[in-house]
Amino acid sequence: MLAIFLVICTLLLGGFLLQAAAARQEAGAQRTIGVDVTIRKEGLTPALADRLGALPGVHRYNAEVPVRAGAQGFTPLASKAPGDAAAGDGKGALAVNGVRDSGMLLPFSYGSTKLTSGRGITPEDAGRDVAVIEQRLADENRLKVGDTLRVRSADGERTTPMTVVGVFRDPAREPTVWTPPHQLPGNQLYVPVGTAQKLGEGEGEGDREGEGDGAATVSAAVLKIGSPDRARELHARTEELLGKDGFDFRVNDKAYKDQVLPIQRVGTFAGLIVWVIALAGALILGLIVMLQIRERRSELGVLLALGEKKWKLIGQHAVEVVAVALPAVALAALAGSLAGQSAGEALLGREDDKPVSAPRAPDTEMAPPTVRVEPADVGKVAGIALGISLVSTVIPGIGILRLHPRSILTDTA
Repeated sequence: MLAIFLVICTLLLGGFLLQAAAARQEAGAQRTIGVDVTIRKEGLTPALADRLGALPGVHRYNAEVPVRAGAQGFTPLASKAPGDAAAGDGKGALAVNGVRDSGMLLPFSYGSTKLTSGRGITPEDAGRDVAVIEQRLADENRLKVGDTLRVRSADGERTTPMTVVGVFRDPAREPTVWTPPHQLPGNQLYVPVGTAQKLGEGEGEGDREGEGDGAATVSAAVLKIGSPDRARELHARTEELLGKDGFDFRVNDKAYKDQVLPIQRVGTFAGLIVWVIALAGALILGLIVMLQIRERRSELGVLLALGEKKWKLIGQHAVEVVAVALPAVALAALAGSLAGQSAGEALLGREDDKPVSAPRAPDTEMAPPTVRVEPADVGKVAGIALGISLVSTVIPGIGILRLHPRSILTDTA
């Protein structure tokens, strides 16, 4: 009976530990992976993007403000292919991308574009004039992290000094045909949104707040939410903020489905295990107690003949089973603390050895689950074990209520 109880309690504890680990990992995955919602609207300003990012349920957000700019004191890259070097629209050779959080840009988050030194643009850079430049532009002008470069607005009226805080490498190769300078991969810069607004064409004092007609506008706002279920609520709040028409709302939940849904399935499976083990344990132990009652008929007959109450005999069996259940719970808790982590990693760990259909973002890779034995989990197992003990003794004990001492002793004799 102790061995059977130990197996039951160990499996029950394993189910609870797996459920708790899956819940913790799912909560962490919702924060790190989440679901990306891209919102586009003509005339969307950085101020409106900030209000979208402040909506309930948004964990992280990014706003993209693309502008054109010129260089002062350094030389932009030029196409090496033959062509009309004088051709262009005169708006500047640099493609400046104003962002709030460069880590949310797909080339950076999926690792195709990598930082070779320094860091990217972060929300803490708001109000600062900093830049992340491409490796080829840095090599051409011997620039490194900590240097200052001066970027001129497209209309030539404003020049903004910027501190280089990072250098990245774009995997795109140089075009084999002549290409305008601002379309060359090496002439791409990433700066904070406020800096991009300063460089925006035709910008006045009011425009800098995103209120003027000539101010630089947001091409896309990307919001990260916890799960696809929150997308409908976010859409409703976006309608309240931007109006019902005129904006594009797209949900990208592929990474969420690839990594979070399997965790949810494991948690559901663990819950099913708990119910199955509890029912099967009660059935098995009930059969064992019933066999014990049959083997101890003579003992029961003598006790009944001596005037013992039938309910006390049932209580005696219940105490015996409980006395076996409690040490089984303690041994199961010890086994869970020793083997729980390895079992959790086997069921919930990262599946890096499995092929995937699309590249996985480095910042969406989840750490192995943390499996730990909590007092609450042990309490649940103990409660279920006591419940099994009562069920497995009371139901077979109904037969004791039907016993008569004379018939028992006569049959035994």
